[in-house]
Amino acid sequence: MSFINNLYPSRYCRTGFDNLSHDWLWTVVIAVFYASTFYAATANAQSTLTLVQALERARQSSPDLAIAYHQIDAAKAQVLQGRARPNPELAYFQEDTREATKTTSWQLNQQLELGGKRSARIEAAQLAQDQAASTLSMRQIELQTDVTLAFFEGVAAQEKVRLAHEMLTLAQKSQQAASKRVQAGKISPLEVTKATIAVANAQLELAQAQSELLLAHQRLAMLCGDDATDIPPVLQLDTMLDQLPNLPSRDELEARLLNAPAIQQAQLEIDRRSALVDLERAKRVPDITVSVGMKQDAQLDHDQALLGVSMPIPLFDRNRGNLRAAMAQQDQAHDENERLHKQLLNAVLSAQQRLQVMRLQASMLKREVLPGAQHAYDAANLGFSAGKFNFLDVLDAQRTLFQAKSQYLTVMLDAHRAAADIERLLGDDLEFAETVDTTF
Repeated sequence: MSFINNLYPSRYCRTGFDNLSHDWLWTVVIAVFYASTFYAATANAQSTLTLVQALERARQSSPDLAIAYHQIDAAKAQVLQGRARPNPELAYFQEDTREATKTTSWQLNQQLELGGKRSARIEAAQLAQDQAASTLSMRQIELQTDVTLAFFEGVAAQEKVRLAHEMLTLAQKSQQAASKRVQAGKISPLEVTKATIAVANAQLELAQAQSELLLAHQRLAMLCGDDATDIPPVLQLDTMLDQLPNLPSRDELEARLLNAPAIQQAQLEIDRRSALVDLERAKRVPDITVSVGMKQDAQLDHDQALLGVSMPIPLFDRNRGNLRAAMAQQDQAHDENERLHKQLLNAVLSAQQRLQVMRLQASMLKREVLPGAQHAYDAANLGFSAGKFNFLDVLDAQRTLFQAKSQYLTVMLDAHRAAADIERLLGDDLEFAETVDTTF
């Protein structure tokens, strides 16, 4: 209990504070001790990580990108297979088994594809390869937005730790001021007890902020390829939340939506289904088989050339079922494209609305709420020092200031989240032209 007793300047303060819950007190002490010890241990291994470095590490270690590359390799192999022509067939026939009267034949058969089957098959395989490449592009965009968002979340958590440190410093200064006034006999020792509780609460806020920072670093480390079971070192994220993305207009969003990765993927699926329809239609044309060979007749004692042509008669199977199925799947691809376009448009407009709201909130907080909260705290603290206000006014102003600054960080992070959603859907980056000062 020596650590706790050192928090209180006089015997009267300790007597007032002893009336608090013993369990609650130890909860505060243990939480602060473990969080501070763990954070200090990892802070010694700090290193600088930029967003560019984080993106590069993520690209090199992402399993999703590795899967997409394998899909491209498989699609290339299907194109290679689609170009292959039917293999020739070597046939041997023998009539009779007696040497004097037997007849032997050697025959080479080659199937010739008609109706454009090979070209339709190659086109469908190439479109599948284009789809695999489009999937890779989508995975790269998703990875970039995930890493960028995790990066900004880490920056926000880092700023909250800095803010919690500032609030703890303010609480400690208020505690010292209250202690001096108690010693001078100007206020009741109960005011120091309240100040001590405010310091403990600030320490809890700091411990929680440090814990959130470690979790944010762990999420970022997972995206960068580190072992998720190991707690990553504390990273000094080299960026700021002082830039908000521009707000695109609805017309601009609708125009850019046409080139969105998901829309392009859906259009490639329509084209591939169309190529499969052409392939099934080409299969209705029967192929012919050309035969060339030699026949040896032991009884006649001479050789005879063999020439032949064969073709199946499309009497029972005209491939009508496969053709209808391919045409139905083509119609399905068209309907899915329309549905996807509507869903993406609604999602993009929703993200645009959230970005607009967050920008307005950030502007209002920066211009009105934060200066007002800071002025109220300064006035309350000055009035308390002059004996015009009680300590509850100081605590209330301090809490209001802390909440305003925390809300500002949350709003800035939500704005970047909305921008990340737009970038994920559209497949390109928004411009950052507006700078917001985040210095409190």
